[in-house]
Amino acid sequence: MNKVMVEVPGGAYPVLIGENLLGSVESLLPPDARRVVVVTQESVPYALDFAPRPSKVLLVPPTEAAKKLEVVQDLLEEVAAFGLSRSDAIVALGGGVVSDLAGFVASIYFRGIRYVNVATTLLSQVDAAIGGKTGVNLSTGKNLVGTFWQPSAVVCDVETLSSLADRELSSGFGEMAKYEFLGSGKLDMSDMVGSVTRCVQIKARYVAGDEREGAERAMLNYGHTMGHAIEALGISGAIGYLYHGEAVALGLVFAAHLALVLGRIDVEEVERHYEVVDRFALSSVLPSGVTADAVMAYLARDKKARGSITFVLADRLGSLEVVSGISGSEIQRAIESMRSWPRK
Repeated sequence: MNKVMVEVPGGAYPVLIGENLLGSVESLLPPDARRVVVVTQESVPYALDFAPRPSKVLLVPPTEAAKKLEVVQDLLEEVAAFGLSRSDAIVALGGGVVSDLAGFVASIYFRGIRYVNVATTLLSQVDAAIGGKTGVNLSTGKNLVGTFWQPSAVVCDVETLSSLADRELSSGFGEMAKYEFLGSGKLDMSDMVGSVTRCVQIKARYVAGDEREGAERAMLNYGHTMGHAIEALGISGAIGYLYHGEAVALGLVFAAHLALVLGRIDVEEVERHYEVVDRFALSSVLPSGVTADAVMAYLARDKKARGSITFVLADRLGSLEVVSGISGSEIQRAIESMRSWPRK
Protein backbone atom coordinates (compact mmCIF):
# COMPACT_ATOMS: atom_id res chain seq x y z
CA MET A 1 0.00 0.00 0.00
CA ASN A 2 1.15 3.54 -0.79
CA LYS A 3 0.16 6.61 1.19
CA VAL A 4 0.22 10.18 -0.08
CA MET A 5 -0.48 13.05 2.30
CA VAL A 6 -2.43 16.05 1.01
CA GLU A 7 -1.01 18.98 2.97
CA VAL A 8 -3.74 21.61 2.86
CA PRO A 9 -3.57 24.74 5.06
CA GLY A 10 -6.29 23.54 7.43
CA GLY A 11 -4.53 20.24 8.07
CA ALA A 12 -3.48 17.14 6.19
CA TYR A 13 -5.23 13.95 5.16
CA PRO A 14 -4.06 10.63 3.76
CA VAL A 15 -4.76 9.09 0.37
CA LEU A 16 -4.26 5.32 0.52
CA ILE A 17 -3.53 3.52 -2.76
CA GLY A 18 -3.29 -0.25 -3.04
CA GLU A 19 -5.22 -3.52 -3.08
CA ASN A 20 -7.74 -4.96 -0.60
CA LEU A 21 -8.24 -1.63 1.14
CA LEU A 22 -12.02 -1.51 1.56
CA GLY A 23 -11.76 -3.16 4.95
CA SER A 24 -9.66 -0.23 6.21
CA VAL A 25 -12.33 2.40 5.68
CA GLU A 26 -13.87 2.02 9.14
CA SER A 27 -10.53 2.79 10.79
CA LEU A 28 -10.31 6.08 8.86
CA LEU A 29 -13.55 7.48 10.26
CA PRO A 30 -13.27 10.21 12.90
CA PRO A 31 -13.21 8.40 16.28
CA ASP A 32 -16.09 10.49 17.64
CA ALA A 33 -18.41 9.80 14.69
CA ARG A 34 -21.40 7.93 16.13
CA ARG A 35 -23.42 7.58 12.93
CA VAL A 36 -22.43 7.18 9.29
CA VAL A 37 -24.28 7.82 6.04
CA VAL A 38 -22.94 6.10 2.92
CA VAL A 39 -23.73 7.80 -0.38
CA THR A 40 -23.38 5.45 -3.33
CA GLN A 41 -25.06 4.17 -6.50
CA GLU A 42 -26.90 0.94 -7.20
CA SER A 43 -24.28 0.03 -9.79
CA VAL A 44 -21.43 0.09 -7.24
CA PRO A 45 -20.96 -3.60 -6.27
CA TYR A 46 -19.40 -3.01 -2.84
CA ALA A 47 -20.65 -2.63 0.72
CA LEU A 48 -18.93 -1.25 3.81
CA ASP A 49 -19.39 -2.39 7.42
CA PHE A 50 -19.35 0.23 10.16
CA ALA A 51 -20.76 -1.83 13.03
CA PRO A 52 -21.39 -1.09 15.82
CA ARG A 53 -22.01 2.43 14.54
CA PRO A 54 -25.52 2.86 13.07
CA SER A 55 -25.25 3.48 9.34
CA LYS A 56 -27.56 4.19 6.44
CA VAL A 57 -27.02 3.76 2.69
CA LEU A 58 -28.40 6.45 0.38
CA LEU A 59 -28.51 5.78 -3.36
CA VAL A 60 -28.13 8.49 -5.98
CA PRO A 61 -29.04 8.16 -9.68
CA PRO A 62 -26.48 6.89 -12.20
CA THR A 63 -24.47 9.09 -14.59
CA GLU A 64 -23.50 12.76 -14.48
CA ALA A 65 -27.18 13.69 -14.71
CA ALA A 66 -27.42 12.90 -10.96
CA LYS A 67 -25.49 16.07 -10.13
CA LYS A 68 -28.53 18.26 -9.61
CA LEU A 69 -29.64 20.54 -6.81
CA GLU A 70 -32.80 18.46 -6.47
CA VAL A 71 -30.68 15.39 -5.67
CA VAL A 72 -28.73 17.41 -3.09
CA GLN A 73 -32.03 18.46 -1.49
CA ASP A 74 -33.18 14.84 -1.27
CA LEU A 75 -29.88 13.75 0.27
CA LEU A 76 -30.01 16.52 2.87
CA GLU A 77 -33.53 15.51 3.89
CA GLU A 78 -32.46 11.87 4.24
CA VAL A 79 -29.33 12.76 6.21
CA ALA A 80 -31.33 14.93 8.59
CA ALA A 81 -34.05 12.29 9.01
CA PHE A 82 -31.40 9.73 9.96
CA GLY A 83 -30.24 12.06 12.71
CA LEU A 84 -26.72 12.75 11.53
CA SER A 85 -25.11 15.22 13.94
CA ARG A 86 -22.33 17.76 13.56
CA SER A 87 -19.78 15.22 14.82
CA ASP A 88 -20.86 12.39 12.52
CA ALA A 89 -19.60 11.49 9.04
CA ILE A 90 -20.55 10.81 5.44
CA VAL A 91 -18.77 8.23 3.29
CA ALA A 92 -18.78 8.59 -0.52
CA LEU A 93 -18.53 5.13 -2.09
CA GLY A 94 -18.22 5.28 -5.87
CA GLY A 95 -16.91 7.53 -8.60
CA GLY A 96 -16.68 11.24 -9.24
CA VAL A 97 -20.44 11.82 -9.32
CA VAL A 98 -20.78 10.30 -5.85
CA SER A 99 -17.83 12.20 -4.36
CA ASP A 100 -19.04 15.49 -5.85
CA LEU A 101 -22.53 15.00 -4.42
CA ALA A 102 -21.55 13.54 -1.05
CA GLY A 103 -18.82 16.11 -0.55
CA PHE A 104 -21.19 18.95 -1.37
CA VAL A 105 -23.79 17.63 1.09
CA ALA A 106 -21.10 17.22 3.77
CA SER A 107 -19.90 20.79 3.19
CA ILE A 108 -23.28 22.42 3.71
CA TYR A 109 -24.99 20.14 6.26
CA PHE A 110 -24.55 21.85 9.65
CA ARG A 111 -22.22 24.18 7.71
CA GLY A 112 -19.79 21.33 7.30
CA ILE A 113 -19.26 17.80 8.63
CA ARG A 114 -16.51 15.23 8.02
CA TYR A 115 -16.52 12.87 5.04
CA VAL A 116 -14.35 10.11 3.58
CA ASN A 117 -14.00 9.36 -0.12
CA VAL A 118 -13.80 5.70 -1.13
CA ALA A 119 -12.99 5.93 -4.84
CA THR A 120 -14.07 2.92 -6.90
CA THR A 121 -13.45 4.33 -10.40
CA LEU A 122 -10.15 5.25 -12.00
CA LEU A 123 -11.38 8.77 -12.73
CA SER A 124 -12.16 9.29 -9.07
CA GLN A 125 -8.92 7.70 -7.85
CA VAL A 126 -6.65 9.93 -9.92
CA ASP A 127 -8.67 13.12 -9.67
CA ALA A 128 -12.22 13.64 -8.41
CA ALA A 129 -11.87 12.15 -4.92
CA ILE A 130 -8.82 14.27 -4.06
CA GLY A 131 -8.60 17.98 -3.46
CA GLY A 132 -11.93 18.96 -1.92
CA LYS A 133 -13.75 20.29 -4.98
CA THR A 134 -17.43 19.43 -4.72
CA GLY A 135 -20.41 20.50 -6.76
CA VAL A 136 -23.36 19.99 -9.03
CA ASN A 137 -24.34 21.08 -12.51
CA LEU A 138 -26.80 23.62 -13.80
CA SER A 139 -28.51 23.42 -17.17
CA THR A 140 -26.08 26.10 -18.34
CA GLY A 141 -22.87 24.25 -17.44
CA LYS A 142 -20.92 21.74 -15.36
CA ASN A 143 -20.03 22.23 -11.70
CA LEU A 144 -21.27 25.81 -11.54
CA VAL A 145 -22.51 25.33 -7.96
CA GLY A 146 -20.15 23.90 -5.38
CA THR A 147 -17.72 24.31 -2.51
CA PHE A 148 -14.18 23.52 -1.48
CA TRP A 149 -14.42 20.99 1.38
CA GLN A 150 -11.55 18.62 2.02
CA PRO A 151 -12.23 14.98 2.95
CA SER A 152 -10.83 13.42 6.12
CA ALA A 153 -9.27 10.60 4.07
CA VAL A 154 -9.36 9.01 0.62
CA VAL A 155 -9.16 5.30 -0.21
CA CYS A 156 -8.13 4.15 -3.70
CA ASP A 157 -8.48 0.36 -3.90
CA VAL A 158 -7.32 -0.49 -7.42
CA GLU A 159 -9.02 -3.89 -7.24
CA THR A 160 -12.35 -2.09 -7.64
CA LEU A 161 -11.28 -1.13 -11.17
CA SER A 162 -11.91 -4.70 -12.33
CA SER A 163 -15.65 -4.11 -11.92
CA LEU A 164 -15.72 -1.17 -14.34
CA ALA A 165 -17.23 -1.28 -17.80
CA ASP A 166 -14.80 -0.57 -20.62
CA ARG A 167 -15.96 3.01 -21.16
CA GLU A 168 -15.81 3.80 -17.44
CA LEU A 169 -12.20 2.64 -17.36
CA SER A 170 -11.46 4.62 -20.53
CA SER A 171 -12.89 7.69 -18.84
CA GLY A 172 -10.27 7.32 -16.13
CA PHE A 173 -7.56 6.94 -18.75
CA GLY A 174 -8.62 10.30 -20.19
CA GLU A 175 -7.91 11.92 -16.84
CA MET A 176 -4.65 9.98 -16.46
CA ALA A 177 -3.51 11.22 -19.88
CA LYS A 178 -3.67 14.78 -18.58
CA TYR A 179 -1.01 14.01 -15.95
CA GLU A 180 1.54 13.16 -18.64
CA PHE A 181 1.49 16.86 -19.53
CA LEU A 182 1.93 17.75 -15.85
CA GLY A 183 5.16 15.85 -15.36
CA SER A 184 4.10 12.31 -14.48
CA GLY A 185 6.28 10.71 -17.12
CA LYS A 186 4.94 7.81 -19.16
CA LEU A 187 2.29 6.07 -17.08
CA ASP A 188 2.20 2.27 -17.13
CA MET A 189 -1.33 0.91 -17.33
CA SER A 190 -0.08 -2.51 -16.24
CA ASP A 191 1.00 -1.04 -12.89
CA MET A 192 -2.13 0.65 -11.63
CA VAL A 193 -0.94 1.09 -8.03
CA GLY A 194 2.18 2.89 -9.24
CA SER A 195 0.41 4.95 -11.90
CA VAL A 196 -2.45 6.00 -9.62
CA THR A 197 0.09 6.91 -6.93
CA ARG A 198 2.03 9.11 -9.35
CA CYS A 199 -1.15 10.94 -10.39
CA VAL A 200 -2.19 11.42 -6.77
CA GLN A 201 1.24 12.81 -5.88
CA ILE A 202 0.92 15.43 -8.60
CA LYS A 203 -2.65 16.30 -7.64
CA ALA A 204 -1.65 16.57 -3.97
CA ARG A 205 1.20 18.93 -4.80
CA TYR A 206 -1.05 21.31 -6.72
CA VAL A 207 -3.80 21.18 -4.08
CA ALA A 208 -1.34 21.87 -1.25
CA GLY A 209 0.05 24.90 -3.08
CA ASP A 210 -3.28 26.34 -4.19
CA GLU A 211 -6.20 24.84 -2.30
CA ARG A 212 -8.90 27.07 -3.79
CA GLU A 213 -7.68 27.23 -7.38
CA GLY A 214 -6.48 30.81 -7.29
CA ALA A 215 -3.53 30.20 -9.59
CA GLU A 216 -1.40 27.10 -10.12
CA ARG A 217 -4.13 24.55 -9.38
CA ALA A 218 -5.84 25.68 -12.57
CA MET A 219 -3.19 23.67 -14.44
CA LEU A 220 -5.06 20.54 -13.32
CA ASN A 221 -7.83 21.70 -15.66
CA TYR A 222 -5.69 21.12 -18.73
CA GLY A 223 -7.99 19.75 -21.43
CA HIS A 224 -11.06 20.44 -19.32
CA THR A 225 -12.27 23.74 -20.78
CA MET A 226 -13.28 22.29 -24.12
CA GLY A 227 -13.76 18.90 -22.48
CA HIS A 228 -16.49 20.27 -20.21
CA ALA A 229 -18.17 21.99 -23.15
CA ILE A 230 -18.18 18.76 -25.17
CA GLU A 231 -19.43 16.83 -22.15
CA ALA A 232 -22.24 19.35 -21.65
CA LEU A 233 -23.27 18.97 -25.30
CA GLY A 234 -23.52 15.24 -24.70
CA ILE A 235 -25.64 15.68 -21.58
CA SER A 236 -27.95 18.03 -23.48
CA GLY A 237 -28.41 15.49 -26.28
CA ALA A 238 -26.85 17.73 -28.93
CA ILE A 239 -24.22 15.03 -29.54
CA GLY A 240 -23.82 11.44 -28.39
CA TYR A 241 -23.18 11.06 -24.65
CA LEU A 242 -19.50 11.09 -23.68
CA TYR A 243 -17.96 10.10 -20.37
CA HIS A 244 -15.95 12.81 -18.63
CA GLY A 245 -12.53 11.37 -19.48
CA GLU A 246 -13.52 10.76 -23.09
CA ALA A 247 -14.40 14.45 -23.38
CA VAL A 248 -11.19 15.48 -21.59
CA ALA A 249 -9.12 13.47 -24.09
CA LEU A 250 -10.73 15.45 -26.90
CA GLY A 251 -10.13 18.61 -24.89
CA LEU A 252 -6.42 17.82 -24.57
CA VAL A 253 -6.03 17.47 -28.32
CA PHE A 254 -8.12 20.58 -28.93
CA ALA A 255 -5.94 22.56 -26.49
CA ALA A 256 -2.89 21.52 -28.52
CA HIS A 257 -4.52 22.75 -31.75
CA LEU A 258 -5.52 26.03 -30.11
CA ALA A 259 -1.95 26.51 -28.87
CA LEU A 260 -0.72 25.79 -32.42
CA VAL A 261 -3.13 28.35 -33.90
CA LEU A 262 -1.85 30.91 -31.38
CA GLY A 263 1.77 30.15 -32.27
CA ARG A 264 2.56 28.81 -28.79
CA ILE A 265 3.69 25.29 -29.80
CA ASP A 266 4.90 23.50 -32.91
CA VAL A 267 3.58 20.57 -34.93
CA GLU A 268 5.71 18.07 -32.99
CA GLU A 269 4.02 19.02 -29.72
CA VAL A 270 0.59 18.59 -31.30
CA GLU A 271 1.65 15.12 -32.41
CA ARG A 272 2.76 14.34 -28.86
CA HIS A 273 -0.79 15.04 -27.68
CA TYR A 274 -2.13 12.61 -30.26
CA GLU A 275 0.47 10.00 -29.24
CA VAL A 276 -0.56 10.18 -25.57
CA VAL A 277 -4.28 10.03 -26.32
CA ASP A 278 -3.75 7.16 -28.77
CA ARG A 279 -1.68 5.20 -26.24
CA PHE A 280 -4.59 5.33 -23.81
CA ALA A 281 -6.86 4.07 -26.63
CA LEU A 282 -9.00 7.22 -26.57
CA SER A 283 -10.66 8.95 -29.50
CA SER A 284 -9.24 12.20 -30.87
CA VAL A 285 -12.04 12.71 -33.41
CA LEU A 286 -14.41 15.58 -32.67
CA PRO A 287 -18.11 14.69 -32.95
CA SER A 288 -19.71 16.52 -35.87
CA GLY A 289 -21.97 18.50 -33.55
CA VAL A 290 -19.01 20.19 -31.83
CA THR A 291 -18.93 23.56 -33.57
CA ALA A 292 -17.71 26.96 -32.47
CA ASP A 293 -21.28 28.21 -32.20
CA ALA A 294 -22.31 25.20 -30.12
CA VAL A 295 -19.52 25.50 -27.56
CA MET A 296 -19.10 29.28 -27.17
CA ALA A 297 -21.76 29.72 -24.48
CA TYR A 298 -20.28 26.88 -22.41
CA LEU A 299 -16.75 28.22 -22.80
CA ALA A 300 -17.82 31.67 -21.62
CA ARG A 301 -19.23 30.17 -18.41
CA ASP A 302 -16.14 28.08 -17.63
CA LYS A 303 -14.94 28.64 -14.06
CA LYS A 304 -11.54 29.94 -15.20
CA ALA A 305 -13.14 32.67 -17.31
CA ARG A 306 -12.55 36.20 -16.04
CA GLY A 307 -14.56 38.29 -18.45
CA SER A 308 -13.21 36.45 -21.48
CA ILE A 309 -12.79 32.90 -22.75
CA THR A 310 -9.86 31.32 -20.93
CA PHE A 311 -7.86 28.13 -21.53
CA VAL A 312 -4.92 26.36 -19.97
CA LEU A 313 -2.43 26.06 -22.85
CA ALA A 314 1.06 24.72 -23.44
CA ASP A 315 4.02 26.76 -24.64
CA ARG A 316 7.23 25.93 -26.48
CA LEU A 317 9.09 25.30 -23.22
CA GLY A 318 6.69 22.54 -22.27
CA SER A 319 5.01 24.57 -19.54
CA LEU A 320 1.32 25.22 -19.03
CA GLU A 321 -0.30 28.55 -18.27
CA VAL A 322 -3.71 30.19 -18.13
CA VAL A 323 -4.38 32.21 -21.29
CA SER A 324 -7.31 34.62 -21.45
CA GLY A 325 -8.89 36.60 -24.27
CA ILE A 326 -9.40 33.69 -26.66
CA SER A 327 -11.66 34.77 -29.53
CA GLY A 328 -14.42 32.91 -31.28
CA SER A 329 -12.45 33.01 -34.52
CA GLU A 330 -9.49 31.33 -32.82
CA ILE A 331 -11.80 28.63 -31.46
CA GLN A 332 -13.13 28.12 -34.98
CA ARG A 333 -9.62 27.89 -36.47
CA ALA A 334 -8.57 25.35 -33.84
CA ILE A 335 -11.66 23.21 -34.54
CA GLU A 336 -10.89 23.34 -38.27
CA SER A 337 -7.25 22.42 -37.60
CA MET A 338 -8.30 19.44 -35.50
CA ARG A 339 -10.81 18.20 -38.06
CA SER A 340 -8.33 18.41 -40.93
CA TRP A 341 -5.24 17.10 -39.11
CA PRO A 342 -3.57 14.31 -41.09
CA ARG A 343 -3.30 11.14 -39.00
CA LYS A 344 -0.46 8.71 -39.48
